[in-house]
Order: sequence, then structure tokens, then C-alpha cells
Amino acid sequence: MRINFWYISSFVISLFVIIPILTVFSSFFENTSNYYQVLKDTFLLEYIFNSLILLVSVLILTFIIGTGSAYLVSFFNFPFSNFFKWALILSFAVPPYIYAYSLTAFFENYGTAYTILKNLFGEGNYNQSIPKFDGLLGVVLSISFSLYAYVYILARASFLYQSQNLIDLGKNLGFTKFKAFYSIILPAARPAIVAGLSLVAMETLAEFGAVDFFSINTLTTGIYNSWIAFDDLASANQLSFILLLFILFLFFIENFSRRNARYHSPSRGGFVKRTKIKLNGAKSFYAVIFCSLLFFCTLFIPLLFTANCLFNNRFLNIGAS
Repeated sequence: MRINFWYISSFVISLFVIIPILTVFSSFFENTSNYYQVLKDTFLLEYIFNSLILLVSVLILTFIIGTGSAYLVSFFNFPFSNFFKWALILSFAVPPYIYAYSLTAFFENYGTAYTILKNLFGEGNYNQSIPKFDGLLGVVLSISFSLYAYVYILARASFLYQSQNLIDLGKNLGFTKFKAFYSIILPAARPAIVAGLSLVAMETLAEFGAVDFFSINTLTTGIYNSWIAFDDLASANQLSFILLLFILFLFFIENFSRRNARYHSPSRGGFVKRTKIKLNGAKSFYAVIFCSLLFFCTLFIPLLFTANCLFNNRFLNIGAS
């Protein structure tokens, strides 16, 4: 009898994955502690509501940033576009809690933004004019900046594989660029975009560092407090069960929305290589500005603050008054 190594290894890996999931699901039938009863009467609805708002907000923002930037570098040719198509992936290198620290240090009262304005324009009451990115807004931005690359990479790969025939179809139907994108290009890339958003959703629901930094109570912080602070593993498992229900519900919604939809990838014979549209003038300028701001916010600022901490505030005068 011939033994297939790949089947056996896949089975073993599947066991390691499914055992924790089954453990969490089985916790639903366990007896609850007094702490869990108190939690249900006080903070549980807040945990669920905050987790839901955070999830929806991050999904919307990562979809806009990831899909928009992928479309820009895939379909258009503008200065530094070849640089940006790789540089925009690098946000993976920075975890959300580093973004959380960077946003706070840059925009806080008498922070880096204040110091820059003071050095440029002299003394002034700049703190009132500097926006504050804290609370739920800070968490959404921190997680979105870190995770949008999931959507960007998969959407860009899908866009690059779309044939010129799709673009010509939109032109023949008299579609504007926006209508062609919305009606033809975006639906064709839907499986890839949904895959990226699914990864973003799971990472968002599992995030602890950024939400704890901004003191936002979510299911993740509830699980941590139940297990670590109150030594109540049963309550932590039951909160984890609710978290898994979020994921299963998202997959159900996606599968239901697709229903009988089918997606076709052209064979080699039917594929026509697409030519990029060259942007000139103001359009080229806006494209460079958009990509530059995205690169600056998602990689340059957090890395600069990290280096600043490592070298004892030599580069930036954080918190100077």
C-alpha cells in the first residue's frame, strides 16, 4: 500500500487547526461562572457593538485604500508608478500597535506636529488646530494602515490578469472610466478582493495591541481580561465563541450574496495584454500625491518614530513644548 505523504501531512495540520476551534465551540455548552454572568449584564453588549463597528469601519477603509491604490498602479502609468506598486506592500512590515503609537505621538498636544508648526511659524496655540486621532478613530486608522495591503496585493494581481477585452467592452458600450470600473473591472476582481477583505476581517477581530492602546473594549480585550485578569478560561472561551460567530456570519453573507454568480478567467488564447493609460498634467500630479501620502502615512511615519525611539529621540523632538 502506497502512503501519500501530502495527504497525511494535510490531515495532521488540519487536526492542529480544528482542535482549538472545536474546543471553543464546545465551550458554549459549559457551565458559566459568576464573572460571565456579570459580564453579560454589563459589558458584553459594549464588546459586541464596538467589535462590529470596528470591523465594518476597517473593512470599508481597507477596501477603498487597497482597491483604489491597486487600480491606480495597475491601469495607469504615472511618475514613480513602478516604485509605488511595490512600496505600497511594505505596510505589512508595521503592526497596528506601532501605527497607534505613531498617530498618538505625532498628533497629541505638544507632539511632533506641534513642534513642526512651532519651528516653522514660531509660538502659537496650534494644539486647537491639530486633529486628534484617538479612541475608535485611532484604532480604525491604525488597523487599516497595517492591513490594507491584503486587499491591495490580491486586487492588484486580479487587475493585472484582466484582459484588454474587458476594457474594450466598456468602451464599446459607451461607459465612462468610472462606470467601466464599477460595472466590469470591479465585479471581475470580486473573488480576489473578498479574499483580501476576509483576511482583514479575521486580523481585525483578533487585534489586541491597538485596541488596548486606545482603551477600546472589544471582544478581544474581553477575552484577555477574562483569561489573564480573572483567570476564567470558560468565560474567555465563550467570548471566543462569539468571535467565531462573527467570522462565520461574514462567510455566510458573502456566499449568499454571490449565489449563482460565476467568474471566468480567460485562457491564454483569449487573453489580450492590457496597455496602461498614461496620465498627464493634473491627473498625474494627483496620482503621485495620493500614492505618496499613502506611502508616507503607512510606512515612513511609523518607521521614523520607531527609529526615533531606538536612538533616544535624536531625530524628532517628541513632546517638546
